[in-house]
Amino acid sequence: MWNLEGLEVSGMYMGEFPVTGVVELSRVQYGGEVSHHVVLTTPIVVYNAIRDRVILENKFVENVRG
Repeated sequence: MWNLEGLEVSGMYMGEFPVTGVVELSRVQYGGEVSHHVVLTTPIVVYNAIRDRVILENKFVENVRG
């Protein structure tokens, strides 16, 4: 199942930053890869910028709940 909208996921943003949040949009990108727009439970700091939402590539999703 590629559509994770409304489900809570955890994973590694950019393969480096641990994140947890709820997927508000799942989409198939050009080329067939899947990405998820995630509203984070707790904001993170990425390269001196605070992020409360991220686009998480499907290959970096580690856990799905809900």
